[in-house]
Order: sequence, then C-alpha cells, then structure tokens
Amino acid sequence: MFAVIKTGGKQYRVAANDLLKIEKLEAAVGDMVEIGHVLAHGEGENVTFGAPFVDGAMVTAEVVEQGKNRTVIAFKKRRRQNSRRKIGHRQLLTTVRISEILLGGAKPTKTAAVKAPKKVEAEAATEVQAEVAPKKEPKAKAAETKAAETAAAPLFKAPKGEPDDLTVIKGIGPVAAKDLNEQGIITFAQLAKLTDKDVAKIDEHMPFSADQIKDWREQAKELAAK
Repeated sequence: MFAVIKTGGKQYRVAANDLLKIEKLEAAVGDMVEIGHVLAHGEGENVTFGAPFVDGAMVTAEVVEQGKNRTVIAFKKRRRQNSRRKIGHRQLLTTVRISEILLGGAKPTKTAAVKAPKKVEAEAATEVQAEVAPKKEPKAKAAETKAAETAAAPLFKAPKGEPDDLTVIKGIGPVAAKDLNEQGIITFAQLAKLTDKDVAKIDEHMPFSADQIKDWREQAKELAAK
C-alpha cells in the first residue's frame, strides 16, 4: 500500500519502510511522528483521494536523522547599477523511515526501537565504575555539568545598551533576528566586526550559511558607520 502525504508544503508518495528527507520536524532521533495530512492512499489501481485529506488516515514514521541540506545560492545583479547580492540558504532536514499507513482512524501498532535497555546498561556500567573508582565521580559530574552549561550558553556575549533592529538588514527577518539575539548578536556593530572564524562558528551552530552571514556583515558595516 502507498500513500501521498503533505508535510512542509510539499507532497510525497510513500510506502512502508521508505526513507524520506523532509523539512525539519521538532523531534529527537528515535521518536515516532504522526503525519495526518494524507491526500490519497491505495494499492495497485485502487486509489482513494481525499477532499483535500482522507478522513481517518494517518502515516507514522520514525525519526532517523536531523541534518541540513546543501547550500543554495541566490545571486542578484542589477544591470548598470553596480549592484550585486549573493545570499545562501541551508534548509534544515529530517530523515524519517515510514512505519505504517493507517486508515479508518486506526491507532499505531509500531513504536520506536526500545532504548531503555541501553540506558539501564549505561546506568549499570556507571554504577560499576563508581564502585571501582568512587573518587572520580565528582569530577565526572562536574565535567558533565560544565559541558551542559557550555551547550546552553550563547555563541557570543551581548554588549550592554539598547539593541539594534536587525531586521533593517536585507535577508534578516523577525525569526532570524530572534535567533541571532538569542546567540548574543544584538547590534549592527557586532555583525560588522564578525571575523571569518565567527562566521564559521555561526554556520556550524545556526541555520545560516557563511555567504549569507558575510552579506549581512557587509550591510552591517554601512549601518554601523551611520
């Protein structure tokens, strides 16, 4: 049996056990997700179409991987005006494995691979290590706490004073401005002073390409000089 689903504004023809890359879903690797927008389903020549969606139909899938698509470059040039702009975009993607195609309001029967045994084994191994070397346990906990704090800390330290409206820069919308603010970038001066190393850091940890960030940096230099 196959189904035609809609997610992320796109349509996909899927069957059980298919691997599919779709626009990012807010789920962790190993989670089961439900896609209720089923446009059609069938087997062979017998196909049922929805209006627009099939009532009671649903597709379940397991999240396999979270990643990014390749960078897409948009280049604009205005003839005889000495104007050139190059913007890059990397779409966040989620790889899923189709689990079941459910009809008539049926409930999912498959679940993600059980991870509890691994967790139990890990906890047991930790307990054994703690018994063997109890003196090292405080250091291990301190290292874990420090790593968690580092992961939660913003990429840059926000300066004191009033923030600038980053949406003035072409290519930065409200969502992108919010993401930059959360990572400590709140002024034109900060964007203007980004080094190539800083650009690479943002490209690695945020959904913005290096070319995109460099374009914002050039615009920020002009705004910061005013």
